[in-house]
Amino acid sequence: MDQILTMRVFARVVEAGTFTKAADSLALPKATVTKQIQHLESRLRVKLLHRTTRRVSVTPDGAAYYERASRLLADLDELEASMGNAQTTPQGRLRVDVGSSVAQLLVIPALHTFYARYPDIQLDLGVSDRPVDLIGDNVDCVIRGGELLDQSLVARRIGNLPFMSVASPEYLRRHGVPLHPLDLEKGHYMVNFFSPRTGRLMPHDFEKDGETIELASPHRISVNESNAYMAAVLAGLGVAQLVSFMAAPHLASGALVQVLPEWSIRTVPVYVVYPPNRHLSAKVRSFVDWAAELFSQNPLLR
Repeated sequence: MDQILTMRVFARVVEAGTFTKAADSLALPKATVTKQIQHLESRLRVKLLHRTTRRVSVTPDGAAYYERASRLLADLDELEASMGNAQTTPQGRLRVDVGSSVAQLLVIPALHTFYARYPDIQLDLGVSDRPVDLIGDNVDCVIRGGELLDQSLVARRIGNLPFMSVASPEYLRRHGVPLHPLDLEKGHYMVNFFSPRTGRLMPHDFEKDGETIELASPHRISVNESNAYMAAVLAGLGVAQLVSFMAAPHLASGALVQVLPEWSIRTVPVYVVYPPNRHLSAKVRSFVDWAAELFSQNPLLR
């Protein structure tokens, strides 16, 4: 059997956590993946994986083999990328995951400029506010806001997400215009957002002249997806803290009104994140550089 292919199959099984996911990501039959692993264990005369009906996990020998194999594969990829291909156009399949509002309002409208530069890249764009497992789901990179929790990943900060407080004119007609954040606790409702990862409600923070107020106001609705969040505030269900680039077109049309403008809201950093073994890929580098340029040119993302 091809030793390099066997090594790649083993690394993918470890990263994906199941034979089925590994087979899907490699476009190979599951039986082929199983046969490759069996051949590898037989040749090395050690057990590399613990198998259960749901997942596989590495043995101590498997972990040691994976560590060295992943380094060798990365070196091989770097070698091939450097041998006369530096000036060629990046090509192939690129798997990217982004949040729904970022996809709808920022990335997809600008993709024609990406394809003008990189016409040979096939982009598989996952769109969800739910965090993905980059390694297990075989995703090349993601665009995400908020502080990073997994320090094993590589991240490039490409911008910021400023927020503002907004409500619909109809909501303000019915409930009045709040003049202070504490007014939101009396006769007002907030549209709340809960984390797709933890299920916890995101707090509503207001800052002014060194004073910080955090509210846990009553809500009629709480959602975990940004487009639904936008729909709720447009429907007049409450006051919301929206990212500026989402609010801007609705402020311009009069569908939303900014409230409490003198009270600032936290700014959230936004990153392109990718696994450490993907940084040598020309495809990933091309998308990361393009996304950084896209965000830097938008005054609402600084």
